[in-house]
Amino acid sequence: LMKHFYSSSVSEDLGCRRGEFSRKHYGSVELLISSDADGAIQRAGRFRVENGSSGENTDCTPGTWHRTDVHLENPEYHTRWYFKYFLGKVHQNYIGTDAEKNPFFLSVVLSDQNNLRVPQYHSILWRKTGTQKICLPYSPTKTLSVKSILSAMSLDKFEKSPREIFHPEIQKDLLVLEEQEGSVNFKFGVLYAKDGQLTDDEMFSNEVGSESFQRFLHLLGDTVTLKGWAGYRGGLDTKNDTTGTCSIYTVFQGHEIMFHVSTMLPYSRENKQQVERKRHIGNDIVTIVFQEGEESSPAFKPSMIRSHFTHIFALVRYNKHNDSYRLKIFSEESVPLFGPPLPSPPVFTNHQEFRDFVLVKLINGEKATLETPTFSQKRQRTLDMLIRSLYQDLMPDLHKVNNMLNRRSFSDVLPESPKSTRKKEEARQAEFVRLGQALKLKTTVKGDATANLATTSFCKKEPWESQSFCSNFPHEVVCADSWGQSLLVSTDAGILLIDDGQPSVQVFDKTLQIKQMHVLEALDLLIARTDKGKDSRLLVFRLSAVQKDIETKQVIRSKYDCRENKLERTKGCHLYAINTHHGSELRIVVAIRNKLLLVTKKYSLCNSLTSSSVLSSSESPVEEFQYIREICLSDPPVVMTLVDGPTGDSDNMICVAYRHQFDLVNESTGESYRLHHVETNKVNFVAAIDVYEDGEAGLLLCYNYVCQYRKVYPFNGGCPLIQPSAYDFQFSWNQVPYAVVCAFPYILAFTTDSIEIRLVVNGNLVHTAVVPELQLVASRSDIYFKATAAVSGSSDSNSKEMSSRSSPQTPTASEMPECPLSSLEGEVVCKNLYKIPLSNLVGRSIERPLKSPLTPKVITTTTSIASLPVTHSLSLSRMEIKEIASRTRKELLGLLDEPIPKTESAQMQKKAPRRGDPSLPQADPKEGAVRSTSSDRIISSSFESYSEGHHLSTSSDPNTLANREESSPSSYPFRLISLYDEDIIDLK
Repeated sequence: LMKHFYSSSVSEDLGCRRGEFSRKHYGSVELLISSDADGAIQRAGRFRVENGSSGENTDCTPGTWHRTDVHLENPEYHTRWYFKYFLGKVHQNYIGTDAEKNPFFLSVVLSDQNNLRVPQYHSILWRKTGTQKICLPYSPTKTLSVKSILSAMSLDKFEKSPREIFHPEIQKDLLVLEEQEGSVNFKFGVLYAKDGQLTDDEMFSNEVGSESFQRFLHLLGDTVTLKGWAGYRGGLDTKNDTTGTCSIYTVFQGHEIMFHVSTMLPYSRENKQQVERKRHIGNDIVTIVFQEGEESSPAFKPSMIRSHFTHIFALVRYNKHNDSYRLKIFSEESVPLFGPPLPSPPVFTNHQEFRDFVLVKLINGEKATLETPTFSQKRQRTLDMLIRSLYQDLMPDLHKVNNMLNRRSFSDVLPESPKSTRKKEEARQAEFVRLGQALKLKTTVKGDATANLATTSFCKKEPWESQSFCSNFPHEVVCADSWGQSLLVSTDAGILLIDDGQPSVQVFDKTLQIKQMHVLEALDLLIARTDKGKDSRLLVFRLSAVQKDIETKQVIRSKYDCRENKLERTKGCHLYAINTHHGSELRIVVAIRNKLLLVTKKYSLCNSLTSSSVLSSSESPVEEFQYIREICLSDPPVVMTLVDGPTGDSDNMICVAYRHQFDLVNESTGESYRLHHVETNKVNFVAAIDVYEDGEAGLLLCYNYVCQYRKVYPFNGGCPLIQPSAYDFQFSWNQVPYAVVCAFPYILAFTTDSIEIRLVVNGNLVHTAVVPELQLVASRSDIYFKATAAVSGSSDSNSKEMSSRSSPQTPTASEMPECPLSSLEGEVVCKNLYKIPLSNLVGRSIERPLKSPLTPKVITTTTSIASLPVTHSLSLSRMEIKEIASRTRKELLGLLDEPIPKTESAQMQKKAPRRGDPSLPQADPKEGAVRSTSSDRIISSSFESYSEGHHLSTSSDPNTLANREESSPSSYPFRLISLYDEDIIDLK
C-alpha cells in the first residue's frame, strides 16, 4: 500500500514549475584561440565559459544573487565517513577478493546518527574503481550479514569469502585509502596581469601589483610569513625562503587555503620565462587571474597560459567606478559541471559575498577536476596499488587467525566472542579504540581534516530549512496534496483539511479510504484513488463543491455519497498518473493490473471557465472525462509517469517500471521501447521523474541506490531515440530512498530518518539532514513531511556499565545508540507536520491560483471569485456576485459605512462580517490588511502586500533573519548546523 503511494503520488508527481531546468546556467563550451602581438596563433583549446550572461557587453548593474545558492559540493564533513564515523570507535574491517580476483576492503560500523537516537550501519567498500558508501537501517531483531551488505553494494560473487581483520593498525591504512579521494586543503594560483598583456611571459614578469590588486589579496586572506610557518604550506618552502618570504593564507569553512601569488614568488631578471613562478602556479589546478583595464580592453583567454595541469581559470576584474568585482570562469571541457552558477550579470558590490562566492566556486572546481580522466585514472592506479599491497601484507597473517572466527565473521557482523576469549577480545577492542582516537587526533592536529566548527554562520538560512505547519498531529497519514496554502490529507480517521494555525476540518469520513490523490486547482478538480484490490476505483470531485460543503458545514460525505463520482472502467486500479505539465488537455493513465487505461478531460484549460459556467452545480464532473484507448503491458507497473512530447499530438509517452526494466510506451500506438535495464538481482523501484531541460523531455530513473538521468528525444518515425547520450549521467544515494523529489537546482531523497540533498546537474551532495521517523506527506507544490520530536525525557546511558558484547545486534554500551524516541520511558512523542516552501528551493515565488479553503469567509468570497476558473459554487447571479465582491473589498479596507441592503440573501447576511464585532477580523487601513484578533495573523488584502511579505520571508539578510526569528521562533523548527563530527538539529 505505502509502496504504491510513495512511488506515484509523492515521488513522480511533481509540479510543472519544478521540472524545468537548464545546464546553460553553467556556461557553454567554446573554442578559444590566443595570438601574439603580430596576430599569429599561439595556442587553442576548448573551454566551458561561464560569464553569467549571453554577451560581454551586458550592463554591469549587480545581479540578484541569493546567498542560499552558494554551497560547498560533497563537503568533507559529509563524505569523509571513515574519519567521521569509524576512527576512535569499535568497528569491523573485512578483506576479500571478487570474482575477478581483485581485492577489496569493507568497513562496517553501527553508529548513532549524529546523536539523534537513530542507529544506522555505515558501510564503506574500497575497490580499485573507487569508494562506495551506503547506510543501512538498524533492526534489533534482524541479523545483518556481511554478505547482505556486499549484496546491497552489487557485489554478490567472490573468489575468496571476506575475512575480518583484527589488527588495530589497519585503521592507518584505511585512512590512507580515504585520503585518496582528495585533499581537504587547497592551493590556488593568483596571477596578476596588466592591461594589454597577452602572453604568460608578460604576466609572470610583473614584479609588483597595483593598489586594487593588493586590496583583492587582502580580501582573499591574510599575509603570513613563510619562514617558520606551521600551518598548511601548499608546497611552499617554510625553512629557507626559497619560494618567497610571504604569502596569502586563509581558512574557509574548515579548509586551509594557501595562495601562490605571482608577485610574491621569487622574481628573476635574467629568466624571462620566470620558471620559479610557473613551477608553482603552472602546477595548480585552479588559478585566479586578476586583470587590470577596462571591459573594452583585450580580455584574458586560458590559451594564453602554457600549462597542461591548470584546468580552471577565474578571471577577476575590478571596477573602481562602482567599487565592484566582475567574475568569469573558464573550465577545461572535460571538467564536470560544478556550482554555484554565476549571477547575471556576474557583478558583485558586496566584497564579502564576492569572496565567499569565489572560494566556494574554486573549491568545487578543484573537486570536479579530480573527476576528469586525467586525474581519475591516476587516482585509480594509486588506489589499486595501495589495495593490492595491503592485501599482500595482510593475507599471510589472516591464515594464522582462528578460522572459526573468520567463518563466523562472514555470517554475522561483529560476532559475539566465545566466553573463553572474552577478556582477550575486550583488551583488543580497547586497544583498537585507543589507536583510532590517537590517529584521529593526530590527523586533526596535522591539518588533514576539516575543523570541527567549520566557520558555520548561525544566521545563514538554507533553502531546505523547514517551517512548522501543524503540531501534535495524531493521525497516520496515507497520502496528501496541497490545496492553496492548506493541505488535504487522507488519514486513518478520514480526509482532513489542515491549515497552519487553524483547527483541521473533516471533509470525508473514514469510510472513504483514499490511497492516492491530486488537487488540481486550475481545473477545479480533485482526483482520488480509493479502497484497494478489486474494490479500488478512481473518483473525481469538483473542488468548488467540496469547498462549498466546508463553508456551509453540511453533513460530512461518506463513501456511499460518492457513487456519482466514480470514473467508468477504473474498477480494480492499483495506480494512476497524470501529466504534470498541463497543456491543452488533462491526461490520466490508470493501471489495472497489466492494462493501462488512457482517459482525457473533454474541456481544455483555455475554455474551462466558459464550459464550467454553463454546467450546473449539480452535474458530476465524471461527464467531463472520456475514455481514449487501452494499452496492454507484459506485467503490472510499479511506477508510472507521463512524459509530454514536443508537439503533444502523437508523441506523448508513458514511462513504466516493472520487473527489472524501465520502458517507454507511446500513448497513441501502444508500442513499447526499452529505456533502461537494471542489472541487479533485486530491484526496488522508487520513481521515474519527468524533467524538461530547455524544453526537451528527460527522465530521472530512481531505483535502489541509483538515480540515473536519461534524455528522451522526440519520436522519429514512430520510434523514440533512447540510445545513450552525452547528456546522460547517474549518481548514487548514500541510503535507499522511498521517495525522491526534484526542485531545481536540488533533488531530495527521503528515507525513514534522513533527507539527502543533492544537485540535479551533477548529483553532488550538498547536505544530509537527519530527521527521526521521517515520512514524506506531499510534494507536488510545497514539500510537507511528518517527523517526531521528543518533548521530555533524558537518557542515562553514560552511566551504564561497559559490556563485552560487540555485535551491532548486541553492541557495547559505549557504542550503543540511545533507543528510538518511541521506546523511551517517560517521553511524550509528538508527530508534527513540517513544510519546506518550494519557493525557497527553486529561488522564485510561486503563484497560487486558490487561497486556503480554511481562511475566513470574508477572505474566501473575494479570493474565490477572482481566482477560481468556475463560479457555480455560489448559487447567486453574476450581478449579485459582483456587488458582494465590491462591498467585501470595501469592508476589508474599512471604507464601508452604510449597512448591507436587505435585498441580499439571508445566507450571505449570516456569513458577512459586521464591523465592531471583536470575534471577527478588523480593518487596518494603514497596513491594508485584515488582522485577526483570535489568531493574531495578518492576511494581506492585496497581491502586492503578499508578494512583499513573501520576498522578505526568503531574504538572506542576517539582520532580517534575526528579526524574524526573534518575533517568530517556531517558524523554522529545524536549525541545521554543519559540524564535522555531528550535525545538530534543534527541534524548537
